[in-house]
Amino acid sequence: MATAAKDGDHTASSESSSTERERINLKPKITLINGVTVIVGSIIGSGIFVSPKGVLEGAGSVGLSLIIWTLCGIFSMIGAYCYAELGTLIHKSGADYAYIFEAFGPFLAFLRLWVECMIIRPCSQAIVALTFAYYVMEPVFPGCEQPSSAVRLLAAVCILILTFVNCMDVKWATRVQDVFTYAKVLALILIIITGFVQLGRGYYEHFLDPFVNTTTDVGSASLAFYSGLFAYNGWNYLNCVTEELKDPNKNLPRAIFISCILVMVVYVLANIAYFTTVTPLEILTSPAVAVTFSQRLYGIMWWVMPVFVSLSTFGGVNGILFTTARLFFVGSREGHMPLILSSVQMHRFTPAPAVVFMALVSLLYLVSTDMYALINYVGFVNWLSIGLSVVALLYFRYERPNAERPIKVSLFWPIIYIICSIFLVVVPLYASPVETGFGCLIIASGIPVYLIFVKWENKPQSVQSKIDSMTVFFQKLMLVVPEEKKNE
Repeated sequence: MATAAKDGDHTASSESSSTERERINLKPKITLINGVTVIVGSIIGSGIFVSPKGVLEGAGSVGLSLIIWTLCGIFSMIGAYCYAELGTLIHKSGADYAYIFEAFGPFLAFLRLWVECMIIRPCSQAIVALTFAYYVMEPVFPGCEQPSSAVRLLAAVCILILTFVNCMDVKWATRVQDVFTYAKVLALILIIITGFVQLGRGYYEHFLDPFVNTTTDVGSASLAFYSGLFAYNGWNYLNCVTEELKDPNKNLPRAIFISCILVMVVYVLANIAYFTTVTPLEILTSPAVAVTFSQRLYGIMWWVMPVFVSLSTFGGVNGILFTTARLFFVGSREGHMPLILSSVQMHRFTPAPAVVFMALVSLLYLVSTDMYALINYVGFVNWLSIGLSVVALLYFRYERPNAERPIKVSLFWPIIYIICSIFLVVVPLYASPVETGFGCLIIASGIPVYLIFVKWENKPQSVQSKIDSMTVFFQKLMLVVPEEKKNE
């Protein structure tokens, strides 16, 4: 009997061990290098190659524009520093959505999720995919207008390929991110080295009097700062996938700091390189500064720059898809999105339904001509949400004073960041009141959605049974099941 009991215990232990090994959830597969490439690949899109004119236009001079690029990098590092504490305190994916949810409850978190997942991220992905398609076709149609339908079709193919990759394996997605991030950094290093060669050859006339034509209008300088910060947008994307990061207490802050410093240095040096060859006036009027730069200096090899831009944007599409799918996943897990979106593929351990849903919404925006306007309408929401997240840091200091904090920032930094965030939310009200008003209406449209689909729990049985039937249908179709808790 004792032997039988021991055998039974051994069998139960084996079964328990097997169950633990086969538990279906998202696995921590993201390394430090993967984390760096997720952030760098998400920040560096097409803007620094195509049109860094927003900062120069507002600053008015070469010197002030370079100072603003540097200040924007420092400001982003302060925000990243605060997010390093938040990410190591709250080990949840979802970034600001998760932090706002923890601090201020489900309603504000849902409104953030509503705008981010239904407009900002899908629109951004569609725009970056269109930019990819445009630059892939640029060597084929040099100086000619490209067929719109062909550009949109190629953009759709880009999204579908990356959807397949992200559904199949997390490692595949991170490898794509690694390779294409290396490509875009290599392109910028090529531009920077060329710029230093130009300086050595004596092409530095724009730096002899760098502050000529500097704006004296505070509003213009503010808009320049605003444009620069948009170029750094994406530094918080790794916080969207915290649960899949290996040793997040160490790797999250390391990845954030390495990425922000790298991007700031590259951005400033790339702009210096541009000014050695392209005049400020040409930067303001050129549709693609990096291409103009390459056409003047690389001769018959000028086409390498459109290729590098297309590689950069391809990686950007992957980064947006990879991180946003996790945002859908976490929102679904909290009951803010359909249950199917928090399901995991049984054999691949990927959030396949969330990835597919993100792709479908992005494809819908590809046929729209209003996505640029939508992005402009809700752009201020980004700073409002990040500012609220940093306010949450102060809230957690008060409510959870004894919580373990591997990273603990000086309160001086979040206070400075909150003050600047208030400024960044107020600027659009002054500069673009009509667009900001439409943005507020878009945010408000999430209120009835929240009340009907989230707050109203006792729905009629007929409605609930149809929702359940659809969930089961899609689970069977995609071979997905609800995530199993890691601490069970």
